[in-house]
Amino acid sequence: MNRIASCLLVAATLSGLAACASAPLHYYTLVTPADAPVVDAGTQAPSLPFELLPVSVPAQVDQPQLVVREGGQGVALLGSERWIAPLGDEVRSALSADLARELRSQDVSGLSGGDKPRLRITLDLRRFDSQPGSYALIEAVWSMRLLHGEHPAALTCSSRISETVGPGYAALVQGHQRALGQLASDIATAGRALGAGQPASCPAG
Repeated sequence: MNRIASCLLVAATLSGLAACASAPLHYYTLVTPADAPVVDAGTQAPSLPFELLPVSVPAQVDQPQLVVREGGQGVALLGSERWIAPLGDEVRSALSADLARELRSQDVSGLSGGDKPRLRITLDLRRFDSQPGSYALIEAVWSMRLLHGEHPAALTCSSRISETVGPGYAALVQGHQRALGQLASDIATAGRALGAGQPASCPAG
């Protein structure tokens, strides 16, 4: 290979590397804006503090990048489309914010609650499926205990929530936000019942 060809090859390689290096990164969060509307305000119910324990997520999607479905069996790891924080932290932060709005309260994890009643909530996220232009789906097993008195009330449920989404990754993330918002509404409904000393049941479906 002569010197001119070598120079052209090096230039083309450097140009390709520069193009890859300049590909913009897009970061997403599952936390909805602070002024997002409450699905079920429950304005007549008293506020109920809660503890949301760390959330477990499926290993297949526990990546900095968005993992999306491609056809029936394929998946893609999107190098330039990323979560702003680890996915488990994103889900927990989003659910905590949604629960705070639903319960008109706050997440008191790590704080001393004295003898005041509080909910302790655990969430095991079993599926977190994403197909751009089609759906955002979550499946989870969650449980709660009302920490008050000698015999705390408890409830364990499973939820499957699917949201239709439009094209684009921003729409996909918004679909997951809506799904988590619905999950928070279901959890809060059961939590308010426990807090009021009433029978609590799992959401239909």
